[in-house]
Amino acid sequence: MDYFFVRCNMIRISLFCILFAIVFVIGQEQDNLVNTNVERTLDLVSHLPKEIISVTIENRGTKGIRSYDYYVEPQHVNNVAWVGANVKGKDNDDQAGLPIKQEATDKTKGAVYRIELPNDLRAGQTITLEIEVVHAHALRMYPAEVTQTERQLVLYKTNAYYYSSYTTQTQKTVVTLPTDRAESYTQTPKPVAKNEQTITYGSYENIAPFTRNDISLHYENNNPFLTVSNLKRWIEISHWGNIAVEETVDIYHSGAKLKGPFSRLDYQRRQDSYSAVKTFKTSLPASARDIYYRDEIGNVSTSHVKEMQDQVEVEIRPRFPLYGGWKTHYILGYNVPSYQYLFNKGNQYVLKMRLIDHVYDDQLLEQVTIKIVLPEYTRNIEFYPPPYNVQRLPNEKHYTYLDTVGRPVIVITKRNMLFQHIQDFEIHYTFDKIMLFNEPMLIVIPLFGLFCLVIVLVRLNFSITHNESNEVRMRIQAIWDQIIEINLKRTNFYQKLDDALNTYKTNKDLKGYNEQRKKIETELKTLQQDLTNLQAKIKVDSVDSAEKIAELQRLDSQQREVQQLLSSLAEKLVGGKMQKQAYLDQEQTARNKLRDINKNISAIINQY
Repeated sequence: MDYFFVRCNMIRISLFCILFAIVFVIGQEQDNLVNTNVERTLDLVSHLPKEIISVTIENRGTKGIRSYDYYVEPQHVNNVAWVGANVKGKDNDDQAGLPIKQEATDKTKGAVYRIELPNDLRAGQTITLEIEVVHAHALRMYPAEVTQTERQLVLYKTNAYYYSSYTTQTQKTVVTLPTDRAESYTQTPKPVAKNEQTITYGSYENIAPFTRNDISLHYENNNPFLTVSNLKRWIEISHWGNIAVEETVDIYHSGAKLKGPFSRLDYQRRQDSYSAVKTFKTSLPASARDIYYRDEIGNVSTSHVKEMQDQVEVEIRPRFPLYGGWKTHYILGYNVPSYQYLFNKGNQYVLKMRLIDHVYDDQLLEQVTIKIVLPEYTRNIEFYPPPYNVQRLPNEKHYTYLDTVGRPVIVITKRNMLFQHIQDFEIHYTFDKIMLFNEPMLIVIPLFGLFCLVIVLVRLNFSITHNESNEVRMRIQAIWDQIIEINLKRTNFYQKLDDALNTYKTNKDLKGYNEQRKKIETELKTLQQDLTNLQAKIKVDSVDSAEKIAELQRLDSQQREVQQLLSSLAEKLVGGKMQKQAYLDQEQTARNKLRDINKNISAIINQY
């Protein structure tokens, strides 16, 4: 047993030694790097200090180097919002940023960001990197409060040297201010030169690793100090051709707070209030439509939408100007066609769109929550984030109209998002196309069942006792329905007989007319017989109805006699045995009688 424990301890010691040796060798290789030239540009125009560092690296060792360590000073560790790197000299639009991984933070040396080089940097080779660093909440308002008409002054502290773990041979720092008004600035280490809006420190030579020389810059900055404290972005996917996007924004002025009361009169009299934010512009996708902008009160009509070639620009104008410490809340939403962002092959779908939009220039979003709502019955969901770290929370369920199992919701959060974070994400998932008809069928099937139920219910008799009178009434009505149908047929036959008579008067074909008349009269006799049968059947239940049917038969006999008279008059006219005027007079009398007969028949039929 003792031998076993001794052997385990020896294995642990051996592994520790191997790991230490690897780390030592990597550290030795990193020490062979030298910053031969550094050009550092510090942009202080906005409320987000931005550094663009062009650093030329030379490998003076004997082995290849694959990474470069960028250090952030301890005083700026907590306010770094973005670190990006590219190889200088290449088209940045055609190349992706170099992979960057944040290593452990050292309280004395600061935070380390390890930049992966595109290829091994061999001994004697050089490469020039362009590192972009953006800081958030790094400016201090000095003074912290200003009146409505005062200018806004800020204080920024940084290192005059490029903070690095490697020796720097030559370096220069150029600071760009928003205006040429600098209250004060540190004028050491020499040389330091100011030219209008720029202050140049250096150049300096042979700077040792981790060298620090703090400088302070106190200057005027009246640019918008807007900060979004909380942004909730809702993206709802529909396979019926639409993607709905809605953003709920809490935004505040993070500059110097307003000292004293606000005067609307002074504001209207002097529209050039230095620190007030009156309006800002949001950029939406070029295909955005149905745009709305509202707050707790309702729609904000002071906004303007401008359609451009590659975007839709929305001018956001709050209901009141924003001074330091003031905040507002609004909702901005729009729709985009899904075919521009949703792609599929069979039942496999890929959603590719921006994680966030351009809210305003030099945006800072302190807390962002993105919820992506996928269609119901989606499965095999895979989320591929943009090339920076985001936090994915557990999936949620969202229920809306006609949902049964709920729609899956992917929840993403991140802090301190900037313009540089406007990049695409991808979601891969499986969705059976047949499920598109799930919600329509949820409406169609219940409605169809309801209609069938009504059809059945109206035909059922729920009475407890037998009601003879109702049955008699129903039998009488059924017989009269048949009589009405017979009457319609009878009317049609008389019309055909009248048409045949008119044709005879035109073509004088007596034989053809007689054949057609006989055929129609046969049909009329059949209908007359049907009426007689119905009369006998209804007489059992209603004598009054039987008498009315007898009246119908009598009127029908009169109509047949009048029709025969019209036929006889037409034969005489065609045969030349009657003058035309005499024919017309007698025809008019006969047709008046026909109208009276039909009127009486209709009066009887309409009772039922």
